[in-house]
Amino acid sequence: MKITVIGTGYVGLVTGACFSKMGNKVYCVDIDESKIDGLKNGILPIFEPHLGTMVKNGQKKGDLIFTTQIKEALDNTDIIFIAVGTPMAEDGSANLDYIFSAASDIAQNISHDSLVVIKSTVPVGTCFKVKNHIEGILKDKGSSVKIDIASNPEFLKEGRAIEDCMHPDRIVIGAESEDVFDTLKDLYSSFVLNHDRFVLMDIKSSEMTKYVANAMLATKISFMNEIANICEVTGADVQQVRLGIGSDKRIGYDFIYAGCGYGGSCFPKDVQALINTAQSAGYEPMILSNVEKVNANQKMVLVNKVVDRFGTNLNGRTFGIWGLSFKPGTDDVREATSLTVITSLIDKGAKIKAYDPEAIEEFKRTIDEKYLGSIEFVKSRYLATEECDGLILITEWKEFRNPDFDLLSEKLNEKVIFDGRNIYDKKIIEKGFELFQIGC
Repeated sequence: MKITVIGTGYVGLVTGACFSKMGNKVYCVDIDESKIDGLKNGILPIFEPHLGTMVKNGQKKGDLIFTTQIKEALDNTDIIFIAVGTPMAEDGSANLDYIFSAASDIAQNISHDSLVVIKSTVPVGTCFKVKNHIEGILKDKGSSVKIDIASNPEFLKEGRAIEDCMHPDRIVIGAESEDVFDTLKDLYSSFVLNHDRFVLMDIKSSEMTKYVANAMLATKISFMNEIANICEVTGADVQQVRLGIGSDKRIGYDFIYAGCGYGGSCFPKDVQALINTAQSAGYEPMILSNVEKVNANQKMVLVNKVVDRFGTNLNGRTFGIWGLSFKPGTDDVREATSLTVITSLIDKGAKIKAYDPEAIEEFKRTIDEKYLGSIEFVKSRYLATEECDGLILITEWKEFRNPDFDLLSEKLNEKVIFDGRNIYDKKIIEKGFELFQIGC
């Protein structure tokens, strides 16, 4: 098939690359000329395992084309995916400016009947608003072009996006006609050869499904973090509690690890957007509102543990930070716990030595410039511990899981570890370390 994907951010780039991998001709369109030039030369705007190789091979075969010329793309394709960002607005709603900008570009440049598919995460009812917006412009132009609209939300996990796209556990499609369902099922058939994973529904339900999926996962995380805090004040061990409840198949082990809060581009904004959607309809979502509050408080747990150990005045103290991205396998630092922890410690007078395998440059671009003078970014995990008063682990990259504790003993001024992801065995206490974990 011949496809246009508008937007070369996380979702658009992964989607376009995977479609091209399956033999489709894909135009990836973006208004950012520098980004498109970079992609043409193999320079990716994000880190995602295996994506670089896929992009390079797709271009080499001629199946993946990066361009700023939307008319060229639309003239040569019949299916148009909108995969632009929907960041959080100041009031917590989803900012749809990029969505409607893409819709306007489609309406101004489309030359034949096409299917428009919204893959971006959007509030309920957006697809119909986009369709009306495009049809309004076409009518004003006197164009006879017809469009169909569909919702096809993505369920990609950063760090595993290629695997999720190539081997999806489900493909949700929201549409109004059997013809649209058939078209998209045909497009995705090569991804699900061994099992029919299509979930077909109406458009509004499809839009809602994406938000509910992320809100449910965020709820599990915040629920377990609250349980961790209860465990800590009662003397229970959340690690053991997790094993006790995870064996219940109705609960499962996924997303019930206690930690220092969730972040990223999806959970924070999608929970808030769903709250906003409910409130706009006259309903107050008490559970979701408190999921968000628990997560905001959880990002301060490590800071509070540092203060309990070293006091409120951290002048003269330096702390090593392991991990800046919101989770391992990505360079994404949006809403990352590291931002909260580092800025809070600096505000209390501390200096920081920070290391992350992939996210340092993105972190520098994201954090308020006033904090940069108090942070030393280093190129290896052990350099981040030299002459430090304690080590704070925020992101559980694999290289942090089994460190040389004897070497850490030599480098740290004080043998203190704040383990924000509960990855260390308490046996390290026998090596003379003070170990502070979440909920145990």
